[in-house]
Amino acid sequence: MRPVLPALVALSALTAADRGTLPDPLRGTDGSVVASSAQWEATRRGEVLELFRIHVYGRTPIGRPPSLRCTVLATTPDALAGAATSKHIEVAFDGPGGAGVIRVTLFVPNRRSAPAPAFLLIDNRSRPPAESGPVAPSAFWPAAALIARGYAAAVFAVSDVDPDRDDGFRDGVHGIFGPPADRRGDDAWGTIAAWAWGASRVMDCLSGDPDIDARRVAVVGHSRAGKTALWAGAEDPRFALVVSNESGCGGAALARGKQGERIADITKRFPHWFCARYRAYAGREADLPVDQHQLLTLIAPRLLYVASASEDTWADPVSEFAACVHAAPVYALYGLSGVGATTLPAAEQPLHAGAIGHHLRTGKHDLTLYDWERFMDFADRHWKPRP
Repeated sequence: MRPVLPALVALSALTAADRGTLPDPLRGTDGSVVASSAQWEATRRGEVLELFRIHVYGRTPIGRPPSLRCTVLATTPDALAGAATSKHIEVAFDGPGGAGVIRVTLFVPNRRSAPAPAFLLIDNRSRPPAESGPVAPSAFWPAAALIARGYAAAVFAVSDVDPDRDDGFRDGVHGIFGPPADRRGDDAWGTIAAWAWGASRVMDCLSGDPDIDARRVAVVGHSRAGKTALWAGAEDPRFALVVSNESGCGGAALARGKQGERIADITKRFPHWFCARYRAYAGREADLPVDQHQLLTLIAPRLLYVASASEDTWADPVSEFAACVHAAPVYALYGLSGVGATTLPAAEQPLHAGAIGHHLRTGKHDLTLYDWERFMDFADRHWKPRP
């Protein structure tokens, strides 16, 4: 039997029980209330970002390494039946623990009169690091559809940055820049933070590519990579649009009152994704000093998109939408509307008018062409006319 989404109803039914414990994004640690975007930028945003570093994702020890190198290994000018030029790029770097390479596949539309805006997918399904060569377009990453709409399409595999396994943080960029002996404290960076770091290193290279409009780059992730996209967007303001697809617990969904996967579940199955301190809130979500709507506020005033699926009760679409609603006060500081509703819309009824986009898709946990088309619709609406 198809699972039934538990609450396609008014949002107030979800939030009433947790109204007293959901942190106010505008109230600082000293009790003061933020009243302007300037005040948010000067004080509160930094406080919220630091709370997520301490309690959820961990503290990334390095930004762009001095050794970073962006090399185009191969170019095909007539890719995708002549619609695009493809580039196979290596993002290389060195650190105290060795060397690393992130392989990027990039398609740029051939029919354009200016640098192209781009969608960068953080790919959590692609090849293991032992294999080589570019990532192939697929239903999960429909490069041809992006090209047809005038967007460049870029992708990298998370496995190139840090393999998705609990190995004591010995391999990947953890071993290169922060080996186990250096992991002091409960706020050392986890794997999601490492993947987000990798997205920023790819952005380093995209921002230097003359074919790419670096002012209009969207970062996209599904599931665990959706959590990663949100953290990448929070830490790196160069991403003009941040897209979370079915990111659930530790992503777009509120921790307080969440159904399906909760902190106890995710930290037991995937302890390496987060900093060690996050485990302390298993079964104690109300004690967490932040909640995920505050993660969404860290994207403001940039564009944000949160997508859910009707059968994905483990991720909990109701809690994902609730986080969008509760992020709206920070967007309002900039004179921007948020998601534009307080009731979860029916499936296939996207909300695109505000700076926070949203849709609920009929179906299961997946990233589909329907999702990509809605992301592009949202970008079309907010990024056009293009200079």
